[in-house]
Order: sequence, then structure tokens, then C-alpha cells
Amino acid sequence: MIVVDKVVAGYSAEVDILKGMTLRAEQGEIVTLLGPNGCGKSTLLKTIAGFLRPRSGSITLKGADVSALPVHHKIRHCGIGFVPQTENIFSALTIRENLLVGGHYMNKADCAARMAELCTLYPILHRKFNDPAASMSGGERQILALARALMPRPGLLLLDEPSAGLSPKVLKEVFQAIVTVNKEEGVTMLMVEQNAIEALRMSDRAYVLSMGAVALHGDADQLMDDPQVRELYLGGRAA
Repeated sequence: MIVVDKVVAGYSAEVDILKGMTLRAEQGEIVTLLGPNGCGKSTLLKTIAGFLRPRSGSITLKGADVSALPVHHKIRHCGIGFVPQTENIFSALTIRENLLVGGHYMNKADCAARMAELCTLYPILHRKFNDPAASMSGGERQILALARALMPRPGLLLLDEPSAGLSPKVLKEVFQAIVTVNKEEGVTMLMVEQNAIEALRMSDRAYVLSMGAVALHGDADQLMDDPQVRELYLGGRAA
């Protein structure tokens, strides 16, 4: 579904953060990106989303080259959703208003129907529908950010550190919300995550990045048992 082929990109003309990045995610997969800080994980998501334009290489979505398209075009016309790590909700707006932002380009009837679907999928949104988002816990905010990105029914969802700052209990709730929408709607997900063990348990495949390129890749179960991955990212054998 999404193919990244030999992509080079960065934030300044002098420095390449991505140095020939190549990977793919098939329809309905959850694919996790692992690696140390600064290896290019978030930069890759931003490049796929359209915040950065590749200097070379290509990004293909469903067979169409979308490398040069800006972020608003990819969200509105290409079915890409993006949930950033921080500042991913509007705290002063209600849950309803946040969802309306996600459905900005939808007609009124479709937007209302989609909000009802997501409130059924994630009951916390229904319970706090007219409350300000500032009243939500960290985990609830992540679920709201996820739901808002899902409003226009994206085919590909990019998730940047959905567990950031969450307790282990809340982390499980957020990961379950991700798995639920993947199963219910078949959304392909490309996820950056530092909590490697939990991420691999919920993923189909994973890529380990190093210095702006892919160092290892394979099925999530295989990487969980890979001695090198365990030593570097899992802190020993996963229980």
C-alpha cells in the first residue's frame, strides 16, 4: 500500500536525516519503526505525511507517486492521517469540536455519522462529548487525537509515539484502541514507538532504523526473538 524507496530528506540543505530510507507497509498491517533518538523515525513520518519533501527517492501510495504532494493534499485526497507526538489536540475545544476539526472537509451528514461511529468505538468520547479536551487524562487525549485523525476514514495512519508520557496501564488502553481500529476498519498503520516490546506484540512487522537508514526488518515475532534487537532495544529477552 505504501512504499518508501531510497528516500533522502532533511530539515536543512546541509544535513540529510534520511539517507536512502526504504520500507513498505501492506494493506491492513501495523508496522512499527524502532531505533534510537535521532535515527530518523519521526522525520520519516513527516516526510510521508508531506511536511517535508524528499530530495531524492520516492513515496508511492497505492501505486501513485505522492512524494511531492503537500500535507493538506495528502490528508484530504490521499487518505493519509497523522497523529503527532505532542500538541495533538486542541485543549480549549470540546471533544465534539476536536472531532469536527478532523471532519472539516466532510459534508455535515457524513461528519455526524462518523462522529457517532467513533463515539461507539471509543465510549470515552461519548461520555465526555461536550467537555473541554483539557479535562481529559493523557490516555484519553491520545484516544481523542487518534479519533480525530480517523474522522475522514484514512487508509493509512501515521502514529508518532502514541505511548509518550503514559503510564503502563494507560499505555495498554491506548494500544488497545489502536488495535481495535486496525481490526474494525482495516486501517494500515505506520507507528514510531519507543516502547519496543508492547509495540512488537501488536505489530505485524517492524523496521529498526539507524543513522537514517534501515538496519534490520522482519516479522514482529522474529524481531522480538532477534538477539541484536533484544540487546539494543528490549533490555534482554521479552517475557
